[in-house]
Amino acid sequence: MNFNNVTYERSFGTSEQLEPSTAPEIAFAGRSNVGKSSLLNKLFNRKGLAKVSQTPGKTATINFFDGSGVKFVDLPGYGYAKVSKTEKARWSELIEGYFNQEREFALVVSLIDIRHDPSDLDVNMVNFLREADLPFVVALTKADKLSRQQQMKQKAAIKRQLTLDSDTLMVVTSSAKGDGMDELRGLIRDAVA
Repeated sequence: MNFNNVTYERSFGTSEQLEPSTAPEIAFAGRSNVGKSSLLNKLFNRKGLAKVSQTPGKTATINFFDGSGVKFVDLPGYGYAKVSKTEKARWSELIEGYFNQEREFALVVSLIDIRHDPSDLDVNMVNFLREADLPFVVALTKADKLSRQQQMKQKAAIKRQLTLDSDTLMVVTSSAKGDGMDELRGLIRDAVA
């Protein structure tokens, strides 16, 4: 799989618009402002493929990217307080509607900001993935803001807070420095092999 050849395919504003799943899907889920778009751009070695904004909550649709027969799915961020209740409900419907469909879930990357304890919404997402028996990894973002020692301490604390077993993989990432991208690419390759 060549991550450099990933292209934008299509966006959907409601779960009913989603086309049937025809290829393995790698989904990316996380709070607004966790750095999903930045991580995707670094993962694909492309600036601007996924839209990045200083304003949290910019990803308001489900965005599909094609990568040589594998679909990368950028889900809307959850938990952003400065949008209307109607918009929050639409985002929630999008995320739930996506996961409630018959799809070829190869891997879900659950993004959590390493600088903070997981929010209730982060815990709920991980619990949902576990209960739905979906294959997932946790990507801890924004690691460049912490020292290596702080990263390891936070990684261990977050693993405890999420009550993850020893088999659940966690990747420490930094979109600014590219840390963890090779490991994440390897996990994605393994998931679709």
